Amino acid sequence: MKKLHAFNPLLATTTLVLCAVSVPLMAATKKEPWELAQETEVWEPVPPVISSPANGVPSDATVLFDGKNLSQWQAVEGGGAAEWKVAEGAFTVVPKKGDIRTKESFCDVQLHIEWKTPTNFIGEDGKPTESQGRSNSGVFFQERYEIQVLDNYNNKTYPNGQVASVYKQTIPLVNASRAPGEWQTYDIIFTSPKFDSAQKLTKPGYVTVLHNGVLAQNHVEIQGATEWIGKPVYKAHGCAPLRLQDHGNLVSFRNIWVRKL
Repeated sequence: MKKLHAFNPLLATTTLVLCAVSVPLMAATKKEPWELAQETEVWEPVPPVISSPANGVPSDATVLFDGKNLSQWQAVEGGGAAEWKVAEGAFTVVPKKGDIRTKESFCDVQLHIEWKTPTNFIGEDGKPTESQGRSNSGVFFQERYEIQVLDNYNNKTYPNGQVASVYKQTIPLVNASRAPGEWQTYDIIFTSPKFDSAQKLTKPGYVTVLHNGVLAQNHVEIQGATEWIGKPVYKAHGCAPLRLQDHGNLVSFRNIWVRKL
């Protein structure tokens, strides 16, 4: 005679729970690949649509120089009209007229700017200029953080002060200089530093620089405001203008636009 086992309610309950759990697991394994793929699709937010013509200006950019006038700029000293020379779709530093800056202030931006150094680099003493005397200028973000502009074509200088350097801070990865007289480009992504309500730095600034389409600075940390003498330090500030430097050299600029990020 076969022995009967006593009914075990705990075992029965466990079996039912396991069966219940196995049902959705089995259902999940039966999903089609496309159904599984949909689970990781994100549909919001949708990026805005802009136009970006070849060798043109993105539709969401602010044009800072259209080849005609310096209406978007002003003199740093005194705040009057920018007195650099405009001709043939470009403008050129007029030595001793001083730096110029945008009338508008910016925080995080993408900047496109083209610049050219002259082929005649003879100094006032009649001798060829060299090192930092060779077509020196600079692009300053928030009037504090400089990306160096310099003719570094066959022109040796200290590397943390050469073209595409974060001046006196970060040496560029490469020297992509073109010969004097040729137009060169900077495409720069600038992330501004952040400060709290107590004016304390909470996040440093960062910059990425492409010189003539070649990566020269790869999201490097800015150590503070640009200094000629001494170490860079941060002082709290808000959004501020872009600034171009009059270093006494005839550097020209054209096709300047900026996108707020």
